[in-house]
Amino acid sequence: MNNRSLIEKVENALDEIRPYLNKDGGDIKVVSIDNNNIANVELLGNCESCPMSPMTLKLGVEEAIKKNVPEIKGIKTINFSN
Repeated sequence: MNNRSLIEKVENALDEIRPYLNKDGGDIKVVSIDNNNIANVELLGNCESCPMSPMTLKLGVEEAIKKNVPEIKGIKTINFSN
């Protein structure tokens, strides 16, 4: 599977949790998927500075992605270390 279709699948998985992020003034986007099938994501808006972002990433974002796109082995944010 090529990266473009994997990115589309990850974006579709993120649509499950995106309404919750948007409600708090935030969002997330997939920047790339590396050769190890790690999705590199960027937190946007209020999510960038929210102290709950690490928990949201682990319990919301990563869970939604892995459930819907089992090829993805993990996530990494490009705008802070996790």
